[in-house]
Amino acid sequence: MPRSHTREFQDFAAFYPFYLDEHRNPTCRRLHFAGSTVALLCLLALALSGNWWWLAAAAVSGYAFAWVGHFGFEKNRPATFRHPLYSLMGDWVMYADIWRGRIPF
Repeated sequence: MPRSHTREFQDFAAFYPFYLDEHRNPTCRRLHFAGSTVALLCLLALALSGNWWWLAAAAVSGYAFAWVGHFGFEKNRPATFRHPLYSLMGDWVMYADIWRGRIPF
């Protein structure tokens, strides 16, 4: 599959294989996993403290880890720039798939 960000997708099921292709580098996947875990911990801190700054911390941590993975290791442009909703969905599906052992960590 070509690594192009100009493609359009009918639905998330059509997008997810493209998303996985954009995350072939293990370090990139690990950074995504770390960022998602930190984001979840920030959301837990928000729930426990009521301090809304944790919501900003969740967003920044999730994207910061992922973008380091893409620009530093995968050497591609994050799909978030072209497909923000599907990309966010893909992050969490990939996160769950890593936990389930369906995608190598």
